[in-house]
Amino acid sequence: MDKEIRRLQQQIQALRSELEQRIHEQRKSLSRALREGRSRLSGEMQSLRRYRTGLGSYLRHARPLAVLTAPIIYGMILPLALLDLTISLYQAICFRIYGIPRVVRGDYIIIDRHHLPYLNAIEKLNCLYCGYGNGLIAYSREIIARTEKHWCPIRHARDIPDPHSQYDDFIDYGDAREYREQLPRVRNRFHD
Repeated sequence: MDKEIRRLQQQIQALRSELEQRIHEQRKSLSRALREGRSRLSGEMQSLRRYRTGLGSYLRHARPLAVLTAPIIYGMILPLALLDLTISLYQAICFRIYGIPRVVRGDYIIIDRHHLPYLNAIEKLNCLYCGYGNGLIAYSREIIARTEKHWCPIRHARDIPDPHSQYDDFIDYGDAREYREQLPRVRNRFHD
């Protein structure tokens, strides 16, 4: 791979790490309160209850089409749960066999917004659903990314809009010599 491209990839990774560290610092105090339990949330957090919309008002102001499509949206929980079961089973069996590092489900499926005191019951349910659904897709994507890295770590000929976490290590399309020489190294180097 071109040295300039590798240097740019390293810069991007360093900036991602710096951004994550700064966001982490901002969230540290709230996260600590949540870990210690809901009853220990700060007084400031509890004072946010005054922004909660009551269920009656929330439902009165809901768009009729939003109410009518809710069963379709929530009906997706069944295929999502099936995906969760099958992708977790796949990883538990196949990753052990091939020596691929396992993906930690809890790093991707993060359910915490339902603790926000300014959300009503429907909004909390929506946040649970979206946190689970988006986290599950991210978890599944990482499992498939690691699978691809093990079996076929070759870049595509065309640009892809949002490459997964393992893609930077992939071997250039059409570079047969590098593929044969670098495949063992690429297969065994994973990024979380």
